[in-house]
Order: sequence, then C-alpha cells, then structure tokens
Amino acid sequence: MTTSLPDIHTASVIGAGAWGTTLARHLVNQGLTVKLWAYEKEVVGSINLKGENALFLPGVTLPEALSATHSLQDAAAGTGLIVLAVPSHAMRPVIRELTPSLSEPLPIVVASKGIEEESNQLMSQVLNELLPPDWARKITVLTGPSFAAEVSRDKPTTILLAGQDSGLTTHLQMALMSASFRVYTGTDMIGAQLGGALKNVMAIAAGVVDGLDLGLNARAALITRGLAEVIRLGVALGADVHTFYGLSGLGDLVLTCTGALSRNHAVGLQLGRGRRLEDILNDTVTVAEGVRTTKAAMALAQRVQVDMPIVQGVHAMLFDGTPPKQIVADLMSRSAKEETPFSSSGPSG
Repeated sequence: MTTSLPDIHTASVIGAGAWGTTLARHLVNQGLTVKLWAYEKEVVGSINLKGENALFLPGVTLPEALSATHSLQDAAAGTGLIVLAVPSHAMRPVIRELTPSLSEPLPIVVASKGIEEESNQLMSQVLNELLPPDWARKITVLTGPSFAAEVSRDKPTTILLAGQDSGLTTHLQMALMSASFRVYTGTDMIGAQLGGALKNVMAIAAGVVDGLDLGLNARAALITRGLAEVIRLGVALGADVHTFYGLSGLGDLVLTCTGALSRNHAVGLQLGRGRRLEDILNDTVTVAEGVRTTKAAMALAQRVQVDMPIVQGVHAMLFDGTPPKQIVADLMSRSAKEETPFSSSGPSG
C-alpha cells in the first residue's frame, strides 16, 4: 500500500537544537515555507531578530525566510509536514501538547535519536501510542551519520529515511534531496532507530578509550564489538540485520565514535580523563542522548536476554561509579570466545 501525496510546500520543525535548526535551514533552502518551534524563548528571539541560533548553532547564518516560534499551535498551523527534532525525553510531552493542533494525518519525519527511558520505546513507538491509528503509515525516521555543524555548512552528507509506506518515503526523499544532502530510503524503522540511538552509547565508550589514551587498536576493537552488540539487540527486537551494515548502523557508529564533533564522545573523553558525569553534564547546553539511552539499552537487553558487555560497562561507569579503568579491565578479561561471522541471527558475544 502506498500513499499519493501532493507537493509539500510548508513544514513545521519541532525542536530548535543544532539538528532541528539545521533541518529547518535545509528545508527553507529546498523551497519550503518553514516554521521552527523552540522551547527556549531566547532561541526564538535570536533566530527572528539576528538570523542565527546563537545558543545551539552559533556562526551559521539562517535564511531570512525562516520563522521561529515558541507556540506549538502556531508552528503546526497550516503545515504539510512535521519534522520532530526534540530530545527523546521530551518527545512524549511535546506530542501530547502538539496533538490538539493536528486535525488530520500529516507526514511526520522523526529526526530524534534516542529511546524513551521510562518505557524503553523507540520514538516511532511513542508516536504510535499517542496518535490515532491512521497516522502510523505517515511516520518516517531520518537517521545516519550527520553532524549538524557540517550539514549546516552544506558539507556532503548521506542519510537514511525509513518508513512503512514506500510511496511516502520516496516522496519525502525527493523533497529532502539536494546537491549536498543525499537521502536513501528503507523500510526497517526498528533497525534504523536502534542504530541511531545505540551508537551514542558506543560513542561514550569510544570517548573513554580516547580519554584513557588506550590507542587506535582499542578504539577499532570497541567500534567492531560495539556493532556486534547493536546487531544482537536489534535482531532480537525484530530489526533486519542488514540495516546495521548501512548508514544508520555502521555509518553513524563510525562517525560518533571517531568524530570530534560528537557530544557523546566528548562526554566519554572527559570521563576517561577523570571528570565526574554530573560536572560534565552541567557544563554543556546540548543533550548527550547516550547517557539516557544507556539505561534504556540495558533494560531492553535484559528483557530479551541479550549479552551487551560494553553497554553494561558504560552503565556501570555512568550510574554505579565504577572507574573507567576497571571497566576496560573487566572487558579485556572476559572468557575467551570465538568470533563467529555476522548472520541473520546476529554475531556471538
């Protein structure tokens, strides 16, 4: 079943962090009329008066046509497309407040990467719970290796758009594609979201490796074995194993575990250098999704009885106070195992 859609001329981007602002800029440059909703009133003022999101995306000049608002009702009025870019922990309350302003099903692009901590649900699952059933096929997810700082400067980026309705995803693909922003489509929404969320946990671990100065060998091993854990959990939850070899899996994992722009890697780096998590988080205005996602990943792994030693180690470090060096020692001293090939059932532990 596919959906025939008219051309989309208007869009509402909900969430004005670096990524939401970047996507709003991109959509305006694609010819759409865009309203950007920001929780912070100072962000609204900065965008509307100065043409810059000085808090979350400093130094990037925004199009004059981009309009920011603090009202969800105003943001949703007359829109033909909704792009959700709020942090995962804010998704449920924002959707609850937004829903009364939505009179009919509209295409939704979920651009948030995370798992809801309380319910351990993916963002699409939160939406399916809160929205009427006829919205389900309108929901898509946008994920992949995409630092906002680079996309906002039109550096080449390739990303994945996954959804149930191939007609809708193709339609949105054409609306989003540009010379610097290449979009692939897919149908595995579970795998796409898990890859985008769990890579943040692995990025914290990779940051710890770098903070402890353990070397490039250790970082490469971390990325490889981290991918193995992501695949094991993904397959157990119904994802297609092949998704994790693509942009939302391996691509995003490599980027966030090695890129200096990764917020989650930065958290791990400082943890490896001996700083307390509370102090690190207090010093930043941006959200490191991996901290919250670690709790959800542990709960999901326990629920489906999947072995995730790296996630377990990150959890112990973040929430139990286990020293990073002890986590590394524990991982390196695990019992000897055979590395089996990746298959439809996932790799071994």
